[in-house]
Amino acid sequence: MNLPNGALVAVADGEKLSLFRNTGHNLDIQLKPMATPEIPERLSGAPGRRSSDANPDNDTQAEDGFAMGVAEALNHMALTNKIEALAVVAAPKTLGQLRKHWHKTLEQRLVGPKPSSPSVTSPSSTPGSETPMR
Repeated sequence: MNLPNGALVAVADGEKLSLFRNTGHNLDIQLKPMATPEIPERLSGAPGRRSSDANPDNDTQAEDGFAMGVAEALNHMALTNKIEALAVVAAPKTLGQLRKHWHKTLEQRLVGPKPSSPSVTSPSSTPGSETPMR
């Protein structure tokens, strides 16, 4: 991956954020640890609700809330010009929550592989497909 000098690398899971600054150039990536902003603890969803079969458990809500907090912190950094380029490394679920809350300014500064939007194609709509949808 070609990572510009000075790019920020954010590594996030549902509980922890680590930030690094690339001091190398292009393919010679050299990551230097950075101070991590405080991410407030909070649960996603409506306040006062409890877990049930139809609602995510508290751990899932806490992970989603943490991802929202990470997105807010990264958005703030982008909006205050502390990020010129950003690479994000995250588990798929965390990445999905982050993407929901990214500001357009932050999205414009993302570098690295960007997975395409998921799409659903039925076999019968694919040209040359002989298998009917069941």
